[in-house]
Amino acid sequence: MKKQLLKPVALLLALALLLNIFSGFRLFQNKPWPVPENYKNMKNPVASDATSIAEGKALYGTHCKSCHGAKGLGDGNKAAQLKTEPGDFTTADFQGQTDGELFYKTTEGRDDMPNFKKKIPDAEERWSVVHYMRTLKK
Repeated sequence: MKKQLLKPVALLLALALLLNIFSGFRLFQNKPWPVPENYKNMKNPVASDATSIAEGKALYGTHCKSCHGAKGLGDGNKAAQLKTEPGDFTTADFQGQTDGELFYKTTEGRDDMPNFKKKIPDAEERWSVVHYMRTLKK
């Protein structure tokens, strides 16, 4: 009787351990990304209109889509190769960030995410990318 009981208990313990390991890995992947206060409060100086959104979409297609995916779901063709999760731009958490926070993260980058100061040197163009990212909400 004890042997029969040990197998399911051992299996449950092994599953619990694996779940714990994967949960810890996921938490590591989604580590906080602190943004300096001066960026959090920045207002987007570019008007959100058809022109800036189109410009942002074109830049996103060139520089962001391969990792973040066409719809911002984090499922681009390079996403599986990354050490860190590219994130989902459609979520309330992402969309709840200020324009300044998104501008900072796009400008500075971190880990697998490159900074775009040189790739998109015009700050107004990076602000246009922020406008386009806003269109990806659910």
